[in-house]
Amino acid sequence: MGSFARRVRDNSLTLVFLGLFLAALVGQAFVGHAAYNAEQQMQGSETETFGAYVTGPTFLVDVAENWQSEYLQFFLLITLTVWLVQRGSPESKQPSDAGRGSDSEQQVGAHARPDSPHWARVGGLRGQLYSRSLGLVMLVLFVGSWLAQSVTGRLAYNEERESAGLGDLTWGQYVTGPDFWERSLQNWQSEFLAVASMAFLAVFLRERGSPESKPVGAPNAQTGA
Repeated sequence: MGSFARRVRDNSLTLVFLGLFLAALVGQAFVGHAAYNAEQQMQGSETETFGAYVTGPTFLVDVAENWQSEYLQFFLLITLTVWLVQRGSPESKQPSDAGRGSDSEQQVGAHARPDSPHWARVGGLRGQLYSRSLGLVMLVLFVGSWLAQSVTGRLAYNEERESAGLGDLTWGQYVTGPDFWERSLQNWQSEFLAVASMAFLAVFLRERGSPESKPVGAPNAQTGA
């Protein structure tokens, strides 16, 4: 196997999901544009070109509100599973292992391996930041997409208000109003339910060969397999 083919194989999970993401995003853009123009026609308003639609607030707020809920889900899953457990779930640590773990268990500082990442070996502030870097980056991505949703959502909502002859809302008025929180909460509740379902159902159900599942013959009570 050549080096390029090996790199593709070694990164196939990320590459396939990025491909699915792009395909779904393009599909959302086309069907969203068609649905938007159909609604405009029913209201007797002007339609938009595809370019104007995908660079406008109506499309962008729909994208941003989904992104922020996904990154919120991962941030909470990553950080809460440090301390919280679900006995029997492969998504959980053993109840006795709850917490940050010792330096020896985490292979940091003096306990780092020769091939450990540099920041895991140096300790100090850099080591502390690196030891929490995954959760911190997910938090930054959540906050960034949340802000993007608030800005684009305000623009889209103000367009609707203008067509109804109403004045614009400020950013502060919008983010404390029902439209913003209805958009956020409708996505959050589905993400929280999905994580809870995965954590619980994986106690009793299996998917042979998947790292998200325990071995098929593992006892239901086996945790973190």
